[in-house]
Amino acid sequence: MKKQLAAILVALSFITSNAWALTLNEARTQGRVGETLNGYLVALQTDAETQALVSEINKARSASYQQLAESNNIPPEEVAKMAGQKLVARAKPGEYVQGINGKWLRK
Repeated sequence: MKKQLAAILVALSFITSNAWALTLNEARTQGRVGETLNGYLVALQTDAETQALVSEINKARSASYQQLAESNNIPPEEVAKMAGQKLVARAKPGEYVQGINGKWLRK
């Protein structure tokens, strides 16, 4: 079950990223957003455009995590945490991620 869930999470992260590919990639490259270990994106800049992007992506992620949790009979927080670990690990050089200690790091 964990392998199946991991494969679904990887596919989900590609779908979520591709839905806003250019905008999300630009925001990541520009240091406007960062990935967290809890599976959600955080706005590192407070402009309206960045806030709106983060809100929309996190809303979609939350719905996906809920759906995966229900289909695998596990808590949504567990799904989000597994996704967060994969998203942080896959961050590209120069992108921001939040470390275990809560501090922002540039990969």
